[in-house]
Parts: sequence; C-alpha cells; structure tokens
Amino acid sequence: MTQCTDPDCTGVIDEGYCDVCGMAPLTSEMIVPAPRAARSAAALPTVPAPGRLAAPPGQGGAGPEGRGGPARPHQAEKAGASADGPRSGPPDAAGTSGRSPSLRESRLSGSSGSSGLSAPRPLSRPDSAGGTASRPGSPSSRGLLGLGMVEVPPVPYRDPASAVLSDPVVAEKNRVCGHCGESVGRSRNGRPGRTEGYCRSCRTEFSFTPKLAPGDLVAGQYEVLGCLAHGGLGWIYLARDHNVNDRWVVLKGLLNVGDAEAHKTAAAERGVLAEVEHPNVVRIYNFVQHPDPRTGVPTGHIVMEYVGGKSLWDLLIEHRRRNPAADGLPVDRVIAYGLEALRALGHLHSKGLLYCDFKPDNVIQSEEQIKIIDLGAVRRIDDLVSPVYTTAGFRVPERELRELGPSVSADLYSVARCLAVLSFRFDYGHTYRHDLPDAASVPVLRRHPSFDRLLRRALQREPQLRFQDAAEMAEQLTGVLREVLSELHGRPHPAQSALFGAEHPLFTSGNLVRVIDETDSLLGPPVPERVAAALPLPLIDPADEAAAELAGLSALPDADLVATLEGDADPTPETRLLLARALIRVGRRKEAALQLQEFGACAPGDWRPFWYWAVMALGAHRCEDAHERFEELFDHLPGEAAPKLGLAAACELTGALADAERLYRTVWLTDRSYVSAAFGLARIRLAYGDPAGAVAVLDMVPELSSVYIAAQMAAVSVLVTDRDPQALSEAELLDAVARLRRLGLRGEARDRLNARVLRTALDWVLAGYGPESPATRLLGAPLTEEGLRTNLERSYRERARITTDPVRRRELVDRANAVRPRTLL
Repeated sequence: MTQCTDPDCTGVIDEGYCDVCGMAPLTSEMIVPAPRAARSAAALPTVPAPGRLAAPPGQGGAGPEGRGGPARPHQAEKAGASADGPRSGPPDAAGTSGRSPSLRESRLSGSSGSSGLSAPRPLSRPDSAGGTASRPGSPSSRGLLGLGMVEVPPVPYRDPASAVLSDPVVAEKNRVCGHCGESVGRSRNGRPGRTEGYCRSCRTEFSFTPKLAPGDLVAGQYEVLGCLAHGGLGWIYLARDHNVNDRWVVLKGLLNVGDAEAHKTAAAERGVLAEVEHPNVVRIYNFVQHPDPRTGVPTGHIVMEYVGGKSLWDLLIEHRRRNPAADGLPVDRVIAYGLEALRALGHLHSKGLLYCDFKPDNVIQSEEQIKIIDLGAVRRIDDLVSPVYTTAGFRVPERELRELGPSVSADLYSVARCLAVLSFRFDYGHTYRHDLPDAASVPVLRRHPSFDRLLRRALQREPQLRFQDAAEMAEQLTGVLREVLSELHGRPHPAQSALFGAEHPLFTSGNLVRVIDETDSLLGPPVPERVAAALPLPLIDPADEAAAELAGLSALPDADLVATLEGDADPTPETRLLLARALIRVGRRKEAALQLQEFGACAPGDWRPFWYWAVMALGAHRCEDAHERFEELFDHLPGEAAPKLGLAAACELTGALADAERLYRTVWLTDRSYVSAAFGLARIRLAYGDPAGAVAVLDMVPELSSVYIAAQMAAVSVLVTDRDPQALSEAELLDAVARLRRLGLRGEARDRLNARVLRTALDWVLAGYGPESPATRLLGAPLTEEGLRTNLERSYRERARITTDPVRRRELVDRANAVRPRTLL
C-alpha cells in the first residue's frame, strides 16, 4: 500500500484515493494549454514595475474590481483529464485573501499595465534575489541558508549505497497509461498485474520494469548499482562514474518507453539542464544511451549529480513525528528555504525558463544547502504548446494554465504554496486548493502578519496582482525574515531598504532647549502634518535619465526645489514625482495631485505615486483614507518598514491603538534606526497609562544613535510629567535625576528638566508622600517640602536671570515667588 501524501493523514492509497481522507495522491499531472499565439521570451517583462497607481478620488479605479468568496471543494484531477481544451464556466479558484475583499485588489498590481508606455525599472536590482544589503556588524557565522541569519539544522549527507532499493517495483496503483491516463498493470483473479504490456484502452505499449540492472555499464563509463526511486518521468538509478574518480552519479531514464510525451519531456529536460548552472539547481553531467534489454532499442538516460539528503517534504514529516503538536517547520527555517528556492528560480527565469512543478518533494536539503531537483517539467517561457506538468495543491488554478499558460508569477505562486504547506496545517489539496485559511485561525500567520500578507499577495487569484519577479519576492521575503527573527530572538535584524530612504529627522535643531520642546510634541497627540513629513521617501529610479541631477537637487529646501523643477520644460517621470513630493511638503496639494496623475500616465505600473497619495491624505487629516491606502501598500510591500510606519500613524490617529502598537513594535524591534516608531510606541504606552513601558522603549535607542540624548531627555520627561502622585514612586524620581546626571546637560536645557523633576517631586511630597530615609536628597537638596521649594525657587530665578525675553522673565519670577518656602516674616 502507498502512504497518503498528506503528512497529517494516516491512511493509504486504495483504488486511487486515500481510505481515510478520500484525497488522491498529489502527483505531477499533465495539462495541455489551449492553442494560442506564440509569445516571444524577449518580449515578456522579466521584472515588471512593482505596482499600479491608484486613481485619485473621483478618477475611477486602476484595475479590475476585486471579487471574493469561499473556496469550493475540489476532487483531485486525474492525470490528463480534460486535455481536449479549456473548460467552460468560472475559474476553479476563489479569492485568496483571508480578510474581507476590498479595493486593495484593484489599486495595486504586480504588472506594469498595458498602456503601451514603458514603466520604469523596479528599484530592486534583478540580480539581488538574496534581498537587501546588511549593515556592517550584522554578518553571522551560520551557513548561507537564510542569508546566514537562520540556524538551519544540517541534513547529513546520505550514503548513496544505503539508498538503493532492494525491490524496485512500481506499485500497481501508480501504474497508469502514459498516453490516456487509464489504469494498467493491475492484478486480476488473484494474478499479479503485468509490468509490461499494452493499454486496453488505447493500445499504447507500457513498461514499468527497470531497464538497467546492477552491474550494467552504461556508455562504457557508468556502472549501475541499482534503483533509487521512480518518478513521474522515469526510473532513477545510482551509478559510479569510472571516468571521474568513481564519483556517485544519478541516471534518470524513461518510465514508459511507449510514452511519446515522456520521450519529448526527457529530451527537453536534457536540453534545459545543459544550459543551467546554479548552486541551488541539480547539475547535469551527460546524456547517454543504453540498449533496452528486451528490444535492443537505445534508451536515453540523463546523468546528473547525486544529491544526498532529504526532501523538504520528508523533513516536514519527520518534524511533525518528533513534535506532534507542531503545525509545521519553524517559520524562519521555512523562509530560509524559500529564499534559496527563489534564487534558483530567478536563475531559471533569467534564462527564459519556467520550472512549473515546484513542490516540497522537488527540493532536497543536503548538509546546509538546498537544491532543486527533477527539472522534467521545465519549459521555455515562450512555449505555449507543450503539455504542462504540475501538481494539484501547489499549482495555480487549472483554468489559468489552460488559458494563459505557465508564467513567472505561477512559479512564484507555487513557492508561496510550499511556504504555507511547510509552515502550518491546512487542507491544501482540497478545501484550500487555491486559498489559505483565515489568518486568525493560524497561529503562525496571526503572529507574523507580514508573512501572511506576503503569502496572500503571491497567491492572488489575478496573475497581475502577484509578484512578477523572483528578485522582487525575495526582497520582500527577506524583509519579512528580518521581522520574524527580531520577534523570535528579541534583537534587531536591520537592513537598508532598496526601495525607501531613511525617515526624515525628528529633531531639526542641535539646540537642546528646542529638543525638549520637540520631544514634548512627539510624546503628545500626533500631528498629522508632522507625522506625514517624517515618513521615509521612495528612492529615485536610477534608470531615469535625470536621476543623477535629481539626486543632487533632493537636498534643497522644498520651496527652492519646487521653483527649480517647475522651470523644467520637458520633465522626466522622476522629475514629476520629485516635484509632486516637494509640492506636498509645501502644502500645494492640488498641484501635487496633477503631477502624480501625469506620472501615473507615464508609468502606470509604479507603486510610488500611491505612496504619495497616502502621505498626502495623512497630511490633509483624511486619516481614514490614509489608513486604507497604507493598508494596500502594506499588502503590496509586506517586507518594508515604511508602509507599516504610515499605517501605524493612521491607526493611531483613528483610535486603533492596539493595531498601531503592534505595527510600531514590529518596526522598532526590527530596526532601531526608525526612531519615530519608538516615540509612537512610547505614546501608545502612555495612552495605556504605562509610563514605565514608555521609558523602556526610549531606553532601547542605542547610545551611538544621534537621537540618544533626545530619547533620554524624553525619558526624563515621561518619568515626571503629568504624573499622579499616587502612582509615582521615590525610585522614579531618583531615576530621573540619575538620568540627568548621566546626560551632563548644561544651561537652560538642564535647568528646565531639573525644574520639572523638582515640581513633580514637590507635588508628590505635598500629597503626603515622602522618602524612606530622611537623609535622601534630590538634586543637591533634601527631599522635603522646604528643600524642594528652595531648590525650585533657585532654579526659576536662575532661568529668569539669563533669559532675554521680558515676558518669560516675569513668568519665571512669578513661579519662583509662588514656590518659595513659606516664612513668618
């Protein structure tokens, strides 16, 4: 009996279906695309622009209206079924989002549109499928999996001799005609089924017996040791290469010499493999022929490297057996596998090839490296005729394959399906064949929303809404990995974004007195205009002909930048975008909107105008509109910090504090350079009545940061500003003073913060509280009413003496008179 292919099921395959769950085994199936005009591989966009501009209010949508609905159950298709053409009726898929469908499906697109005008190249480089660049000091001593950031247990190299099958037989239930898909070679009347013969339905010859035996010498070079396994396209043999140091090699032959399609596919694999050389793709050494022992007809065999390890499917099953309560492999490990797989697929795509049948069975981990094996389904991008070999549960909807054919986005869809299957339990072959469960019901998706959104973008029903390039998906997946690792290990995993610059400085002056005012503002209710102005800005597309000149102009004051760019009689797309940014910052929003519309007409596949629409809505106090737009940007760029910052601010301004806290926390835990996230998180903690939590966040600002002193000054203010004496402790007062001493402030900045501490301490004492020891002193005076009044009076008079503002001087003198110690004289 054959074990059910669902690792969560204990059943076996009987008469083609599992006797427990009723599912058919998930094996590669052949789908014949509908005839259509050939497309040129060179004409296909290998790296489309990242997104589609959303139409501004009143201008209409920019894409197809989103549709949703629950997935309907499916029976597993029989190999070769419906091979006569496309079926009528709706696609066999439902909406992929676990959340309610919204306009975000129509606003942002992974395609570049069809306007006839070329969209700018994406800001991420196609050759950087590994993701963003690490900052100095972040390298790890681990292996290459997960960019060296993930500790993936190595899989020992398997001794090839131990992998040889003692009885190489194709199970009867797996014997089907390679031409018509009918069952062949089955037992009848107590007699075992034939391993060779002719199909009763179409009379095509079949043979399931190995054509090579131990000891056979193929091409005078390769000595066969035995069979390793059998797959959809042939027996796989282990052999030694006597011409190259007796190295282990794998010979792959045809399963059925009467299967013409298998012959064609094997020939295609030979040609494809000869062109591919990548560390994550199995290597081909040779292609040889050996006479069939029965007919004498030469049979082809591909000679490949031996990859001694375990498939990701086997690793998943082993992990669940050792950990019955586990939903799947650790998510950081799964992402590490995904990044390596994307590198391999990106290489294939760059050669004009599609993999088509990506699944956990076809990825082997050996020691600390993974390799994609079984390239039998690989085809050229411009091939619209050959049958497509795919596996249900991992492929795009069958109707898409029939009508549109395989594509880069379909390959990436399969990668996302694998990531999901390896990460958590769900009925991926039936109930959720083209969908995912709601995130609320899946712990790993609930804990890591960015991972959830990345999967759902890659699994969108509409191909143009998915990732369109392996490097683009890897870029976002790398950002998600950094978030996941930061959450799991409690330490940052920062990286420089390839799409956004740094956030705008929160503190615009080196004057520490002004810094106190700025920190007070940052800890108070957020001001939409200021929040919008501090958000990171998308980078200029370096492919624009004016990119170098615009980079030099970016540092100009916004008013000067507007004056300069408005004088350009023939602006490039990037010139319009930079002008729109400057117009937004000087408050000329209507004119900025016109520039964004002009840019959208020139580059309909670019997501950056949508970013500025969101920023403009936030700055105009249209916080609900901004919230919706930043949500869509988060869906489209799940690995970037900037959309999360914008969405967090919009959530905070609309009162969704729990959502804002989660987003600020994610950004801050991942990268400590986003100080606005720290202040946002501190504000939320203060709103919850948790000053200690706010101080803890501000204490996380690194000492080497340019805003460290400002953060510590803010922490002092949090400890002593607007505090209820009943909730204040002596330890907090002493902590505030200790922080001031460590900062070593001078002049008015020191005096202002000292006065805050003393004023709060006086209120605390007047409320009936006092120090544990009468000898306790605060800022050089006893922690008593008289000592505090004397100290506070001295502070106010000193500040009045040095100020040059007469109104301010009178105010300080009045405060000094009000707090001075009471006397009888």
